[in-house]
Amino acid sequence: MNKTELIDHIAQQADISKAAAGRALDAVIGGVKATLKTGGSVTLVGFGTFAVGKRTARTGRNPRTGAAIKIKAAKVPKFRPGKALKDALN
Repeated sequence: MNKTELIDHIAQQADISKAAAGRALDAVIGGVKATLKTGGSVTLVGFGTFAVGKRTARTGRNPRTGAAIKIKAAKVPKFRPGKALKDALN
């Protein structure tokens, strides 16, 4: 499912226009991004938790030349599914 299909699904389930569903989805995604950017986490009960993880600096290899390169430390988004989501899949 891509973003357009998700907007169509939201519009149909909530009985709202596709434009309103698109704005609502953009607002949710924007809220999650803003919270993660400040280092917080977003918990949706029954769905899961979005959080920020830390990846340490490390040494990698250029696959073309085999030369060693330094990879900087980075913050990465992580998602941990909730129990209800796991149960729905199994």
